[in-house]
Amino acid sequence: MTPDGCVVGVDVGGTSTRALVMSLDGTVLGRGAAGGANPNSHPPPVAAGRVAEAVAAAFGSRDPGTARHCVLGLAGVSKLSDPAVGREFDSALAGIGLCCTVTSVSDAEVAYASATGEPDGSVLVAGTGSIAVRIAARRRGTVAGGHGWLLGDEGSAFWIGREAVRATLHALRSQAGIGPLATAVLAEALPGELDTDPGWRERYYARLITAANAEPPIRLARFAALVSTYATADPAAKEIVDAAAATLIDLLHAVRAPAERTPLVLIGSVAGVGTPVGEALRAALTAQSEGPVLDAAEAAAGAAWLAALEVLGPEAPRPMP
Repeated sequence: MTPDGCVVGVDVGGTSTRALVMSLDGTVLGRGAAGGANPNSHPPPVAAGRVAEAVAAAFGSRDPGTARHCVLGLAGVSKLSDPAVGREFDSALAGIGLCCTVTSVSDAEVAYASATGEPDGSVLVAGTGSIAVRIAARRRGTVAGGHGWLLGDEGSAFWIGREAVRATLHALRSQAGIGPLATAVLAEALPGELDTDPGWRERYYARLITAANAEPPIRLARFAALVSTYATADPAAKEIVDAAAATLIDLLHAVRAPAERTPLVLIGSVAGVGTPVGEALRAALTAQSEGPVLDAAEAAAGAAWLAALEVLGPEAPRPMP
């Protein structure tokens, strides 16, 4: 007989927060949402309040005091090891009546748990940034990447956008025609009609460098969408896509043992289903027969299942709609 009570999973993001309440038989009882609550990017009192808001919304009219365990998943989870930050979260959750144990884990762990029940495998995150994480016994192990735009983020949207600008600069300095990707980059970076009077290539070369350096570096990530748009129409875009996929596979291999066949979970806007880089990743990884290639699902559900494992052990059922 399944014990009474429920568990809570929270996906604590920088721009939005999702909470899920699940009974111990795997039935999803409620979902809630709030604004960004990662304490690495928001003041701890604000972040804690938003987590509590999302959890309260997920419980609705139910009693939060019935929860047996709660798992928070977030990037930069070490921030919660700061006693002052931890107290903010404990106080906010106690304020809505949640009195169970709260465990904090990395976003990679909840992403992996959302996709598979296997204890060991790997996660590749490729969005604005990039990181590969080995999962051992459902917990974060070896890490590759994740160093941010200045020191890494290989294959990420930032990296792809930077390569798009570099390819445009190369086209401007060469005598080759300006292809669809370079034209789109110029239109995005330097709005207005393209002026092709004598000397226009050198003029736009200088203006593009100035414009790119005048903005925060992470703004280069916006050009990644143009690479996706023209991946089949422009060889320069296709070359960037292939290079990004190869770079991300190298990142993944850095956390996997040779001949490993455990699950590989992909997550992020660059690695997503239907994206050129994502499709190139899936095709290459499948051809290499490295293990099942899976897509991360609802991160809050993955967090809730990790909470259920703390209560019920390895027999805890996976979340059901």
